[in-house]
Amino acid sequence: MSERTIQAVLLFGAPGVGKGTQGKALGCVPGFVHFSMGDAFRSLSPTSVLGRKVAEYTTRGELVPDETTVQLFHSRVNELDSEGCYRPRRDLLVLDGVPRSVRQVELLNDRVDVLCVVHLAVASDEAERELIGRLRKRALDQNRADDAREDVIRRRFEVYRAETAPVLEKFAPAVVHTIDPLGTPAEVLTRVLTAVAPVQRAAMDRWATSAA
Repeated sequence: MSERTIQAVLLFGAPGVGKGTQGKALGCVPGFVHFSMGDAFRSLSPTSVLGRKVAEYTTRGELVPDETTVQLFHSRVNELDSEGCYRPRRDLLVLDGVPRSVRQVELLNDRVDVLCVVHLAVASDEAERELIGRLRKRALDQNRADDAREDVIRRRFEVYRAETAPVLEKFAPAVVHTIDPLGTPAEVLTRVLTAVAPVQRAAMDRWATSAA
């Protein structure tokens, strides 16, 4: 087994593509633990120094600085471990919203081993317009200010194309699985499970061998 302590599956794709929905669903499967970077940011007190710093970026549709993001990631993962919610030697961490830049990949590389990248990919301008509609609806349903304004949403897509899309190049093509994110949540989850089930089996076999 890798010396890196976190064995992970990365959900990757543009804003609104369904990473959170699929992450929550996959996190209900034994052996998978969903980690949402967005939830970690939103859990910060809006009056704290870090909470205010994060809000400065998210309300503009921009990425939180890499070092801040990675520091909070490690802090939250350590909390999950200490609380018994995540067992590094028995669970795969489902990454949702991190890494979002090439620099974040580099900062996480010494501790995180991404075994599979599930790329929820849209292939047309029409599909992107559907994603913008999803984000606006989510803003209304969940009172998420960062998704409410169309100019902020479009800025998030610009940032994704410029800063996040290049993250895919940091992973070997063999571990990247491109999946159609359109359809019912159950239909998309079926495609996701097809990609990640063999990865979980291989990881479980390695853990069993190392424990023997």
